[in-house]
Amino acid sequence: MPMRSKSQLILNPTKAGICLVSVLLILGIGNLVAQKKMGQTEAAALKNKVKILSANTETITSDFVQYKHLDFLSNDIASTGKLAFKSPDRVKWAYTEPFAYSIIFKNETLYINDDGSKSAMDMASNKIFKQLNQLITASIKGDLFDADEFKVTYYQKDGKSEVHFNPTDPQFSEFIKSFQLTFNGKGEVEEVKMIEPSDDYTHIIFSNRSTNQPLSDAIFAH
Repeated sequence: MPMRSKSQLILNPTKAGICLVSVLLILGIGNLVAQKKMGQTEAAALKNKVKILSANTETITSDFVQYKHLDFLSNDIASTGKLAFKSPDRVKWAYTEPFAYSIIFKNETLYINDDGSKSAMDMASNKIFKQLNQLITASIKGDLFDADEFKVTYYQKDGKSEVHFNPTDPQFSEFIKSFQLTFNGKGEVEEVKMIEPSDDYTHIIFSNRSTNQPLSDAIFAH
């Protein structure tokens, strides 16, 4: 079977353009045994906790491991890198292994640096990519709860909170079947899972998170 190029493995613009996000940036979809749906009081408490944390978050840096599951491959594709976020909407995914590759979301533009080969995409003129940009930014901070484009369902799973966002926009649903966030007890996003209509998915696990530390604008240079 022919192997895909590294840009195809990490970023597929025809499928909503997320590498991360190929952020996002996610857990086996059939494993629902330990999952329990939250009651209204629990869901409201989680939502309030996350919104307060999000409102007070100006910068985030974190390491991440990304697993890309493709049905035709025996093993998931693993990538590692570092995430940087600066309010209100600057996001950088810097992949370090197995390839040097970075993606910057800034001023409604997507900048890609594929080991020195640079390109840019205007997201403002594309509805799907504009929604994607908003989705990625909000998911990093965790505050997606009031987005009209999603049906939101709250669960308890393995002692953590897991929230599923299923698109209600038919056009967006062609690219993303479900977007799932896992929160720790502080209300921070620990894992992101993006499931495609084909049931292929991207699973991102964050670690070594640092919040509200000085973050130079130079990090988001392109």
